[in-house]
Amino acid sequence: MDFKQHLAKLTLLVAGVLLLTASSPKDEPRVWTSGSQPLKEMEQVRKLIKAPVFKNKDFNITDYGAKGDGVTKNTEAFRKAIEACNKAGGGRVIVPAGKFFTGPIYLKSNVNLHLQDNSVIIFSRDTKDYPLVLVRWEGMDCMNYSPQIYAYGEENIAVTGSGLLDGNADQNNWWPWKRGTPSQAKARDSLHVLMRQKVDPRKRVFGDGHYLRPYMLQPYNCKNLLISGVRMINSPMWFISPVMCENVTIEKVRVESHGPNTDGCDPDACRNVLIKDCYFDTGDDCIAIKSGRDEDGRGFGRPAENHIIEGCIMKDGHGGIVIGSEIAGGARNIYAINCKMSSPELDRVLRIKTSSSRGGIIENVFMKDVQVGTYKDAAIWFNMFYENPGKYIPTIRNIWVENLDVEAGGDFAIYARAYKESPVQHLKLVNCNIRGVKKAVDADHVKDVDLRNVKINGQVFTLPASLKNK
Repeated sequence: MDFKQHLAKLTLLVAGVLLLTASSPKDEPRVWTSGSQPLKEMEQVRKLIKAPVFKNKDFNITDYGAKGDGVTKNTEAFRKAIEACNKAGGGRVIVPAGKFFTGPIYLKSNVNLHLQDNSVIIFSRDTKDYPLVLVRWEGMDCMNYSPQIYAYGEENIAVTGSGLLDGNADQNNWWPWKRGTPSQAKARDSLHVLMRQKVDPRKRVFGDGHYLRPYMLQPYNCKNLLISGVRMINSPMWFISPVMCENVTIEKVRVESHGPNTDGCDPDACRNVLIKDCYFDTGDDCIAIKSGRDEDGRGFGRPAENHIIEGCIMKDGHGGIVIGSEIAGGARNIYAINCKMSSPELDRVLRIKTSSSRGGIIENVFMKDVQVGTYKDAAIWFNMFYENPGKYIPTIRNIWVENLDVEAGGDFAIYARAYKESPVQHLKLVNCNIRGVKKAVDADHVKDVDLRNVKINGQVFTLPASLKNK
C-alpha cells in the first residue's frame, strides 16, 4: 500500500469514527438543517459496511452424508461440512437441489452456507434437536432453544443463494405457544423477573417445558455477516435477528410468514447494518431495529447505530420501518430510503415505540422517497407508552421525513403519545403528500415541528394551534 492509499484509508477510518461519535447521547442533540446532511452521513455509513469475502472452495453437504429426501435428518452432515470448511480456512458449504431436513445449523467463521437453485432446508419441529444456547429473546438474554441458524462470536459468516429456508412452523406447531396451550406466558413472565433481578443470562435457563419459541436466524456477537438472496418462510418466531453484531449486510432476501411475532428483520444492538432490496410480508413488524429490553439493554449499553434500509418492499405487518420496542440501549443514525409499502394489513409506515421501562435515546432518523399505496393506522407513529411504565423516560428527537407519498392512508397521518417532560423533538416533514386519512394528526406532546410543503387530503397542512409552541 502506497502513501496515498494509506492516507485515503486513514481518512475514511477517521470519518467513520467521527460519524459514530457525533451523536453520542452525552452530547447536545444534533438537528439536521438541510436534507443533504443526513444523505452525506448515510454515504459515510455505507463506506463502513463491507460484505465478507470467502475462499473459492466448496464443501457439498452430500459428500458428508446428507440426503435431500425431505425425511433423513441431516444435522450431522451439516455439522461435518461446516467444520471441514472452517478447518480448511473457509469457503462455501453447498446445499444442492433437494429437500434437506435438519436440526439447528451452527455457522463457523469464514463459512458461507450457500443454497443452490431448488434447494430447501426444512427445520425440525422436535425440541430435542435444539440444544440450549445463549440467545436474546424479545430483548432479554437467556439460555434457550438454539435458533435454527446460529453463531456465537464468529467472524465472516454468510447464508446466500437462491434456495429456501423453511422454519416448518404453522398453526399446529411452534405458533400455538404464543396464545394457545401450552403457552409461553409463564416463562416469559419469569424471564422478565430474572432480567429485573439482573441474574447472569447463562443462569436463566429455559428450553423444554417453557415454550419460548426459537428464532430462525440469530448470530450473536459476530462480525462481518452476509445474508443474501434466500427466501425464508414459516419461522417459529422472528426471522433474522443478529444481536450485538457489527458489519451486517442483508440483501435481496424474501421473507414471508403470517404467524405470531414473525418479524422479518430485527437487528438488535448492532452497528453498521445495510438492509437492501428485500421483501417482507409478515405477521408482525417488517423491519424492527432494537437494542435490548430494559435492564439487559441498559446493562450492555449498546445502541443500534448506523443502519441503512434501502430499496425494500413491505406488505403486511404491524409496521414497515420500526424502531423498538426493545430499545433500551437507544438508537441513532437510522436511514431509510427508496422503499415501497402497501397493504390494508400494514398498520404503520414509520413506527417508533418505546416506554419509560426502556429509557434510552432514539435520534437521527431519516426517511426519504417512500411510496405507500395504503396502510391501516398511521403513517408516522410515535408511542412512549408501549408497555408498562418505569422510571427511565425515553427521548425521541431529530426525525426527518421527506418525499413520503401515500395514495390512500388510514386513521392518521401523524400519531404521537409522549411525555410532557420529554416531547417528540425536532420533527421535520418535507414534501410529503398523504391522501385519504380520516384525521390528519392525533398527538399530544411534540416540540419544534417543521412542516415544509406537506399536503394531507389534498390540502396544505399547517400545525394545529394546540401543538404549536409546545
